[in-house]
Amino acid sequence: MTLKADNQELKDKLIECQNRIDYSFDNIKLLENALTHTSFKTPYNPSNERLEFLGDAILGMVISEYLFKKFPDYSEGKLTKIKSVVVSRVTLAKIGTEMDLKKFISVGKGLMVTRSFPKSLIANLFEAIIAAIYLDSSFKTAYDFTLRCLKDEIDIVCNNKHEKNYKSILQHFCQRQKGHIPRYKIIKQSGPDHDKTFDVVTVIDKVEYCTGLGNNKKEAEQIAARKTLEFLAVDIETI
Repeated sequence: MTLKADNQELKDKLIECQNRIDYSFDNIKLLENALTHTSFKTPYNPSNERLEFLGDAILGMVISEYLFKKFPDYSEGKLTKIKSVVVSRVTLAKIGTEMDLKKFISVGKGLMVTRSFPKSLIANLFEAIIAAIYLDSSFKTAYDFTLRCLKDEIDIVCNNKHEKNYKSILQHFCQRQKGHIPRYKIIKQSGPDHDKTFDVVTVIDKVEYCTGLGNNKKEAEQIAARKTLEFLAVDIETI
C-alpha cells in the first residue's frame, strides 16, 4: 500500500480505524502517521516512533493522575504496582489486539501482519494513537480515550484478577511431569509484626529451586512459583 493522499484503500482504512477507536480526526495525517511502522516510513510520512514516545508519556500521566485521585489512601508503592501492570506492554497489546489495531498498521514487506505479529508493535501503536489524539484535540480528549480503553484493566488489577495462580499451575505441572507436589520452605522472615517480609524457596522432590520475596507467605510463594515456572521454561498457557 502506498501513502498517496488520493489512495482510496488508505482512505477506507483510516475511516474504519476512526470508527474502531471511536474518534474522528480533524487532521487525518496524524492518524496516518500513528499507523505507520518504521519499516514503512517515507519522506512524506514518518514512522510513529515519535508519537509513540509522546504517547508513552501521556499514558503514564493519565494513569498516574487517575489512580492518585481514585485511591487517596493507597501508598506510593501500591499505586506504582497497579500502574506498572496497566501500562505494561502486555496490557497495551491486549487492548490493541481486542481493538484489532494490527489491521490498520502499515508495515514494510519484511514485516508481514500475521498471527505472530509482534505484540510490542501493537502496544506501540496504541501509544502512538493516544499521542495523535492529544495533538489533534486536547489532553482531556486523550485522557478520556485512554481511560475508556483501560478502565476495565485498572479494575482487574485492583481486584487482583490479573494474577495467575502460579502455585496451582506449578503443582499441576509437577504432578504430571515429575510425580511430586512442590513445597514451599520459609528461608527467612524479617521486620516488625505489622510489616513482615517473607523469603521462601520452592522445593520439588527435595531439590530447591527459586525463591520469592513478599509481604506475606502467600505472596512470596506465588512469586517463587512463578520464577520456578520460568526457570523450568514451562509454557503456562498450555497447563
